[in-house]
Amino acid sequence: MNITLVKYTSDDFDLFKPLLLDDEIMKYITGKGWTEVQVKEKFEAILEVNRNEDDLGYFKVFDNGNLYIGYCKLAYSSNDCNVLEIGYVINKEFWGKGYGCAVGQAVVDTANRLFPQLDIIGIIDPHNLASKKILEKLGFKTYFKGFEEGLPTEKLMLKRDYLRS
Repeated sequence: MNITLVKYTSDDFDLFKPLLLDDEIMKYITGKGWTEVQVKEKFEAILEVNRNEDDLGYFKVFDNGNLYIGYCKLAYSSNDCNVLEIGYVINKEFWGKGYGCAVGQAVVDTANRLFPQLDIIGIIDPHNLASKKILEKLGFKTYFKGFEEGLPTEKLMLKRDYLRS
């Protein structure tokens, strides 16, 4: 797989929207698909992050340069600007085909290149075994399981001590 990450721009709403409207895709993120108003608000927030960050942000994910797979993020954690957070949403037609691992690896590789000193977290629904398996394969370890904002939450971290020496 030849994964390419390209920052979202204001022209990409129609590409982004179907992912967040879909109940099955959003099951492990928010419990159900969002309304179009919620999707628009999220997209505007994504564009704001992308405007304010040169290297970090939200990215369209393509395979072989033209096949849209979904999106991912590499951003500072909202709780700690000394920690990065990764996330990814894959179109369901690509589930179970190795794209989640490829996207996760591409995001970690980007973090390794740009911010090798920062730990990285991934936040998932603990019932999302596919995402947990992907993060664990990338070296992430669980450090929190519980509820946040009423949703079951598991946080995994990739400690970067080995890169600091």
